[in-house]
Amino acid sequence: MNFVKTTALLTLMTLVVLFSATALGFDVISALFFAVIFNFFIYFFSGNLAIKSTRAQLIKDGEYEEVTQIISHLIQKEKMPMPELYVINSDQPNAFATGRNPKNAKVAVTTGILKLLNRDELEGVLAHELSHIKNRDILVSSIAAMLAAAISFMSRMVFWGGGNRNRNTHPAVIVIAMIAAPIASLIIRMAISRTREFGADKTGAEISGNPLALASALEKIERYSKVPMDVNPAVSQLFISDPLKAFSGNSLSKLFSTHPPTVERVRRLRQRQSGIRY
Repeated sequence: MNFVKTTALLTLMTLVVLFSATALGFDVISALFFAVIFNFFIYFFSGNLAIKSTRAQLIKDGEYEEVTQIISHLIQKEKMPMPELYVINSDQPNAFATGRNPKNAKVAVTTGILKLLNRDELEGVLAHELSHIKNRDILVSSIAAMLAAAISFMSRMVFWGGGNRNRNTHPAVIVIAMIAAPIASLIIRMAISRTREFGADKTGAEISGNPLALASALEKIERYSKVPMDVNPAVSQLFISDPLKAFSGNSLSKLFSTHPPTVERVRRLRQRQSGIRY
């Protein structure tokens, strides 16, 4: 299933690049060549780009030993390779996983989440992130994040490049690109993130064996995420909780959130603890 999603996203990426390049006046062959190079770059480097966009720092030996110990315990239990571990200097409690496959996976946590959660809750969060790796949906999410960023970037290129009289770009193309780009970007991130978060909650609870600890962690994260993180909106769906939720004060913003409601996630986890299927 994730192979199909990855192929679909890369195909969409190709169409976005082709549309933008031709709108800027390039011939189809040049546009197609650029699209192939762009997809190759995104496939192999989307994880690194996500890490750099959050300014995460690699955790070195002897640092944040609790994180290393918990991850080591969980990967031994699940027979998974050790991911690279990163820390983000942010007071907002949050975490995310990225990378194109389990052997190239990366897990990042904020300093805020390390201060807020107890060990069981932190284990629940890290199990959630490992479940993204185990379910092999981190590549899909990373590509979706980069695709969202690419759509916004390409729309700006069309806008500014379209003003060049030598490009012969129809004004309608520019208007459509500027209106459709943010909508398409949001839809892509919503479609990928909402379903994968429910799935990661379920698998994460199975890995840790403690659904209530993850439920408690999600409630704390929701309660203490009053200040938005300084991150690119394109990568917001990678996180366990929307890092920009502080901007989403009204009901319309919440309707188009990249993450499912925390209340519903907690409800499902508590039902799982009670043995109720959902």
